[in-house]
Amino acid sequence: MVKKIQNNNMDEALQAKAAVVDFSAVWCGPCQMLAPVMEELSEELSGKAEFYNADSDENMGLAQEYRIVSIPAVIVLKDGVEVARTVGFQPKDALRSFIEEHLN
Repeated sequence: MVKKIQNNNMDEALQAKAAVVDFSAVWCGPCQMLAPVMEELSEELSGKAEFYNADSDENMGLAQEYRIVSIPAVIVLKDGVEVARTVGFQPKDALRSFIEEHLN
């Protein structure tokens, strides 16, 4: 399950051992294409990482803090520290490989 980040509050994601945060927006076509992929990956990688979605329009403070300039942007955090990011839509297999590579 992908949890929604609201009110610029990313504390839960930062406290997770491993987290994947998808910065997106409702008006962004590639973001809408990525949403079901993230949902599937959150189920498949359950126990390996927590998955979150942050609407960059609703969480502008976080988007600025993480220097989000293009969306969708997927950030991998380990123990609250960013270890990797990718920007733009990716097919499920490519995104899964990207995430798993940075969780180990």
